[in-house]
Amino acid sequence: MFKTSPLVSTALALALAFGCGLGTAAAQNGKDSVKVTPLGGIAGEFCPQDRALVFEDPNGTRILYDPGRTVAGASDPRLGKIDIVLVTHLHGDHVGNAHNKAPNTGTCAQPDVSVSALPATSAVAIAVAKKAKIVSGSEMPAFFAAKLRANGGDPANAVLARFGGSVTVGGVRIATVTALHSNGVDPDYIGGELGKAMKEAGIAGDAGPATGYVLTFSNGLVTYLSGDTGILADHERVVRDHYHAKLAVMNMGDGFTTGPAEAAYVINDLVKPASVILSHANEVGTVGGKVRPGSKTEAFLKASKVPAYVPLSDKTLEFDAGGLCTAGCS
Repeated sequence: MFKTSPLVSTALALALAFGCGLGTAAAQNGKDSVKVTPLGGIAGEFCPQDRALVFEDPNGTRILYDPGRTVAGASDPRLGKIDIVLVTHLHGDHVGNAHNKAPNTGTCAQPDVSVSALPATSAVAIAVAKKAKIVSGSEMPAFFAAKLRANGGDPANAVLARFGGSVTVGGVRIATVTALHSNGVDPDYIGGELGKAMKEAGIAGDAGPATGYVLTFSNGLVTYLSGDTGILADHERVVRDHYHAKLAVMNMGDGFTTGPAEAAYVINDLVKPASVILSHANEVGTVGGKVRPGSKTEAFLKASKVPAYVPLSDKTLEFDAGGLCTAGCS
């Protein structure tokens, strides 16, 4: 029988202990949560213009999703460090054609959108101030590169991720998926005689199709961001079957996107995530932090067969790798 010396045995024991320690640490790190903080118009409420979410990876990378009109410009104190600005399409309520003077100005029913962000957009102003990258799909990166250049930023920070492809920024993989929606470039973003002529003709520029995204965080959590969309077969075949999304952010305001019943069908029958965060309700969804009776928000919550969370502004939710809410869930 092979025997080891006491010195070798001690070394082996130390190596095993060190390895187990690393394994325990790695396992613990694998359980680290992704933090999701809504930056809405009124703290503790879910309001008509609320779109913006900040995702924080366990490694510290912070992603601002669709800044819209409720982030009070680049100086909004809630932003903190932003590494990536993620934009689904160029409509003003997503890219930010105007915004509030400061957080909690106006009311939930009548949001303050008194500060113009034209022609730069809030997304560009924030990216320049934070030295962040703007990730987008379709033909949007060329638009953002030009805007970054015109506003003192680095056009190289406009990063492309087209359908079927992905980019990894700050340890987070970003893949572009289909959204069924328009994506016109408002003439006010263009300005000058060209913009004036387009406006008079009632036409917009073309930036290609609108997009959704699938984010894969460093803890393994796969998150689907619907953007403005209708019902698609891709929800099942791509988002569920290929990417296996465990957390979804689902737009459900009706008229411009899926309504509550349609959005619930997407979640219950097609994507089938472990959890869903509501978005884009286009209504006063809560009053005093409680879901408003008779609202579309209430209709979606009743129809959803998976745990659904209302994004109350400034209230952070945390999710594990399996898409289950671990903090801020009430």
